[in-house]
Amino acid sequence: MFSKLEKKIAFRYLRARGRGFGSVISWVSLLGIALGVATLIVVMSVMGGFHDTLLSRIVGMNGHVVVYHQDGAIQDFDYLIEKMKSNKVVTANTTDIIPVLEGQVMVSANGNNSGAMVRGIRMSDLERKFQKGTRIYGTPLAKIHDGQLAMGATLARNMKLTRDDSATLISANGGTATAFGTMPRIQSYPVATTFFAGMYEYDSGYIFMPLETAQKFLNSPGGVSHIDLFLQNPEKTAEVRNALSASLPNGFVVRDWRDLNRGFVGALQVESNVMFLILLLIVIVAAFNIVSSLVMLVKDKSRDIAVLRTFGVSRHSMMKIFILCGSSIGVIGAIVGATLGVLIAKYIEPIRQFLQLITGRDLFPAELYFLSELPSRIEFWNVFGIAFVAIALAFLATLYPAWKAAKTDPVEVLRNE
Repeated sequence: MFSKLEKKIAFRYLRARGRGFGSVISWVSLLGIALGVATLIVVMSVMGGFHDTLLSRIVGMNGHVVVYHQDGAIQDFDYLIEKMKSNKVVTANTTDIIPVLEGQVMVSANGNNSGAMVRGIRMSDLERKFQKGTRIYGTPLAKIHDGQLAMGATLARNMKLTRDDSATLISANGGTATAFGTMPRIQSYPVATTFFAGMYEYDSGYIFMPLETAQKFLNSPGGVSHIDLFLQNPEKTAEVRNALSASLPNGFVVRDWRDLNRGFVGALQVESNVMFLILLLIVIVAAFNIVSSLVMLVKDKSRDIAVLRTFGVSRHSMMKIFILCGSSIGVIGAIVGATLGVLIAKYIEPIRQFLQLITGRDLFPAELYFLSELPSRIEFWNVFGIAFVAIALAFLATLYPAWKAAKTDPVEVLRNE
């Protein structure tokens, strides 16, 4: 693509002092491209990590497809689950079907009060439902029996509860009617175990109890609030949803995780796209610096260009010489930026902890971002695509200066010398 002469002249110009790599503008261009590429890779990796981690934990905790009844509690849910399993489409796509009873409560202990969500579930189902990264402190889930609780670790810490301490739950569901109104249902239960799912919303606001205990406390004998279906592929919910809608009796409502988290998923995608466009401006600015650097190089080397043209170097070769000069800056900047970006994205959590140690500030509040650790997901195609865009912008930035060099009239230049 480039002749030996073209490469020799191009790299000689790049090594020249005051111009090429020796100029401040060229170094600014290279650093700008490197920082732009690195920043884009880090941000897109973190956004991808947010997307995967939040959705896996939110969706994994709530089910990929959820079945409700428009009148409230679902009775005879075991019969309904067997009917779902008899559907070939459901059986082929689901890995688990779990009944859940859910209700909001007020938790009180040691003079502290907090709102929480109680979920009644069979403990064997909860063991399968929890993500692999969930840590359990205390009694194993399989050994929790009727009348015991599994509480989020952050909630237990805020309530100053330890293992086997009792927490008082207050619920408006199924309260006792009196002459002065309905009295809420109040019951104390021992905390048999605590769990850390790594998501602040669950660790600080969720309590699990055996299904029979929840049915008694929430005054829903023999019923559940919804049924969660977990799929082999969370992205393919339409087929299962349509099959359930067609086979279930009237009154049942089928939702998938996209419906239940539509606002959150949409906001995450929009934020990712906007961040990409904003940070791409860094690379574009660096590309404009390449234009400035090459224009100055063409002006400075106008006499050399005229002599080369007199010796028979074609206009096409002159263009390739200056395209190679500018593209080299883009390629080196993209490689340096991609390497730096991948390293930062890979070790983003230790870097965050180090910066917190130095500054003494919490740079990633769990209560704000819902996660206890900064996630990151590095994708090869993202890294390659970002580096390719940077190189392409650098190449486009060389076209005008290269064309200007090729249009240089050697007669005019040498006449003025």
